[in-house]
Amino acid sequence: MYIFDLDGTITDTNGLWLEVDREFLSRRGLTHTPEYQRVVERSIFPIAAQFTKEYYDLPDSLEDIMAEWDSLAERHYRELAPLKPGAEEFLRQCKAEGRPMAIFTACRPALCGAVLERFHLRELFDQVIFAEEIGLEKRDPRCFTRLSELLGAPPEDCTLFDDSPDNCATAMKAGMTAVGVYDDYYAARQDELRSVCRRYVRSLEELVKP
Repeated sequence: MYIFDLDGTITDTNGLWLEVDREFLSRRGLTHTPEYQRVVERSIFPIAAQFTKEYYDLPDSLEDIMAEWDSLAERHYRELAPLKPGAEEFLRQCKAEGRPMAIFTACRPALCGAVLERFHLRELFDQVIFAEEIGLEKRDPRCFTRLSELLGAPPEDCTLFDDSPDNCATAMKAGMTAVGVYDDYYAARQDELRSVCRRYVRSLEELVKP
């Protein structure tokens, strides 16, 4: 089973979420800090919202925080967000080879659905599973154990394609194989990504057969 992350692996959208965070905070006259970013970048939506509310002592409800994030990101996913180089070609190649494929993402379901529909990719995947529905962050090995159960595939039969060093390391700990995919967002952590993965590629273009 090939499992693909969405943001930063299939779509070039990691930078978008940094913009969303900054816009959300600037509307309230608040400063975006490195500490804040380190937490929210690896958290599922409800946990990120809870942390944001507590970190900045906001009066907003968790539902309102998440709804505003959705609103800020929606147009990008529906109209603007590009695919990563080689992503569509590699996905269609895998489909033609008969490989079972799934998406496992911390992205919101509506946003994920919008970008997959825009590029006509949804039909390539057997399943789309959201970390938010599992209720565990991707850096928790139990998350990937639960994922393999939902997919009906043992961890040793699963290969994760992901740009995050944390996610790849956790998947490997859970018994999966991880392929690290370069993304500018994690440019400073590429040595780490290489060290925790079975294979590392600068672009999915490297995996497309001529």
